[in-house]
Amino acid sequence: MERNTRQRTAIRQAIADAARPLLPQEILEAAGAGAPGLSMATVYRNLRTLVDEGELRSVLLPGEVARYEVAGGGHHHHFQCLSCQRVFEVDACPGDLASLAPPGFTVEDHDLTLYGRCAECATPARGRKAAKPAAAAHSHTHDHGHAHDHSHTPKPARRAR
Repeated sequence: MERNTRQRTAIRQAIADAARPLLPQEILEAAGAGAPGLSMATVYRNLRTLVDEGELRSVLLPGEVARYEVAGGGHHHHFQCLSCQRVFEVDACPGDLASLAPPGFTVEDHDLTLYGRCAECATPARGRKAAKPAAAAHSHTHDHGHAHDHSHTPKPARRAR
């Protein structure tokens, strides 16, 4: 079981070091140095175990593969960069959104995702071309079981992974 322990430790460390939600492929790449021979199947198996044990939580964005972050960070939201597709934690929250629900509905929870350009992609000096600022957009899920995507501009085509 030493191999499994070393692999799980490398996976935990990769996610903690990133300080943002990671895709399984990003976890494989980041944890590979600490666990030579790590495979995608092993990453998925360990992610499932770490989520079941409450150490990690999955971050689900509409139309995206699940990302994983350290659990226990409290209520927060996410920001997805439209250039590099990375997702970052946002500690701010607009608060009570009950007034936005249709009459007679009860809001029990919310989850917001902001879309735009991360600091690295928005800075031309870093070697990336600055894009026009995206219009405000967000998506959220209500307790009645479906997500809303309030994009005011079309999202770019997804990059092949």
